[in-house]
Amino acid sequence: MCGIFAVFGLGGPAAASASSTPVQQSPGDAFRERAVALSKRIRHRGPDWSGVKVAGSSILCHERLAIVGVDSGAQPLTNADESVILSVNGEIYNHLTLRKSLREPHNFKTHSDCEVILYLYEENGPNFVHLLDGMFSFVLYDRKKDLYLAARDHIGITTLYQGWRSSDRSVWFASEMKSLHDECDRIIAFPPGHIYNSATKQTTRYYNPTWYSHVDRGIPSKADEYKPNTEQQDKEMYTALRTALERAVKKRLMSEVPYGVLLSGGLDSSLIASIAMRMRMKELEESEEDDDIKSAISSVAAWPRLHSFSIGLEGSPDLKAARRVADFLKTVHHEYTFTVQDGIDAISDVIWHLETYDVTTVRASTPMWLLSRKIKAMGVKMVLSGEGSDEIFAGYLYFHSAPSPQSLHHECISRIQNLHTSDCLRANKSTMAWGLEARVPFLDKAFLDVAMSQVPACHKATQQAPYHHRIEKHVLRAAFDDKDDPYLPDDILWRQKEQFSDGVGYSWIDGLKDTAERCVTDEEFASRAETFPHDPPTTKEAYWYRRVFEKHFPQRACLESVVRWIPRRDWGCSEDPSGRAQKAHNAAYVAPQAPAAEKHKAGDSIEKSSAKKVKG
Repeated sequence: MCGIFAVFGLGGPAAASASSTPVQQSPGDAFRERAVALSKRIRHRGPDWSGVKVAGSSILCHERLAIVGVDSGAQPLTNADESVILSVNGEIYNHLTLRKSLREPHNFKTHSDCEVILYLYEENGPNFVHLLDGMFSFVLYDRKKDLYLAARDHIGITTLYQGWRSSDRSVWFASEMKSLHDECDRIIAFPPGHIYNSATKQTTRYYNPTWYSHVDRGIPSKADEYKPNTEQQDKEMYTALRTALERAVKKRLMSEVPYGVLLSGGLDSSLIASIAMRMRMKELEESEEDDDIKSAISSVAAWPRLHSFSIGLEGSPDLKAARRVADFLKTVHHEYTFTVQDGIDAISDVIWHLETYDVTTVRASTPMWLLSRKIKAMGVKMVLSGEGSDEIFAGYLYFHSAPSPQSLHHECISRIQNLHTSDCLRANKSTMAWGLEARVPFLDKAFLDVAMSQVPACHKATQQAPYHHRIEKHVLRAAFDDKDDPYLPDDILWRQKEQFSDGVGYSWIDGLKDTAERCVTDEEFASRAETFPHDPPTTKEAYWYRRVFEKHFPQRACLESVVRWIPRRDWGCSEDPSGRAQKAHNAAYVAPQAPAAEKHKAGDSIEKSSAKKVKG
């Protein structure tokens, strides 16, 4: 991933027309020094190289983090006659397949996985973004047509902001808001799965899977929401989940630089680490994989040992569990500890990088931000991470309170559609603050389709008919419960969810609340609605984060992109996003989490339908 910055229509229509005369300096050239300074604000995202292209009243900048095409992939990229300019942040996992699909011969200038976007545009116009399989945000400018496009990946794994300046009606784009807030009158988070076309001035959705419509169509219906799978359907479901996730991990091994895995010791990160280890140790079967998968797996040979990374307070639940997983998988494990004071000292910097005041995001991002600095210091540029699973499989403990399978399924869809405001934002900005790229296999498009279309909503519910699963994410655990060739130790595979901000050590959140009590007076909190009339904070901790946010980003335009993550209060859940605040957390320590009989029944059912096993 990288950092992108672009402005179109500098100086207004009159300036754009005047800039076509050869004797006059173009608005883009006049703005170049300022553009470089604004782009430099996100250079932490791409410390390896910087690039600028000026085209009349438009300018495109790029801050590069070199991971694929290291020797030749500097941006902005251009086509053969330099009439089309492209600035991209992201990775295109199917770039080799897309190259082969091109109808005309093209002279590729680099080994970048992103260059294929130029020629897809040349051959298809704006109607190509749905073909891309990856995580990306890009801006593209066509000089001949004076047309520009901007697009963001299907879920918003990468960050992208759009801004407008009324003085000259210019349109701005950047990977982070900090490049825009001093110049723009309005700023929004560019919507995931959409493309903007300057010719129509419309932002349209290109990613529209069938399960997005389930809310409007009332799927599952009240008549079907408690309908269980047949035994055969369960076998096919488990196999499909396992196959899709393994393939998602495989394609994300595409890298020419050292990489590792983030390992919290929870189910999600542990599964990703386990699959990555298996993929690295598996002898590639040429007949089973396409060119993109072959390329990804062949690159791992240069880095024969998989490194894993974890962080927590001394004695935290996550550190202990991560150590157990690392020993089981035989990764080269790196464990770091921090103190509550270390985290508190970092809060201001974390909020500056995150560009949000959401309590959940700040709590969880701070340890990740600290860990990312340690990882980058080791020379690692890319990590695999487990974001997205909780939204897909109803993993947050407040989901235990869902009133029905239909309600649960619709809440999962809503959470996935808003990942760009929370977990994706955290994973992207906490890591990219230090020039570290995080890849998230659970948010693979094909895996999403399997998990959201083939898994019945009632199969994701906890302690509800017809399955009465005793622990969240049962189907994911069961899909990888292979007793002959275990992916994970049993106590990890069936470990209860700990939200990252809890798992790093319970005293972390307690310390944040105590600090907020000391730094926000009762008088200040009582007048919070007057101080912050837009979205006033509801706790002293939230007040503290909001005050820091507005110190960094005082413009009102900066508030529009912030969304607060809170559980469903209409389900009777606590507003506090900590997993410990939910009733299911304490209840799990009163009753067994997953009875052996239930686990083994699930495991037995998938063993019979397992595809060929891979020895790790």
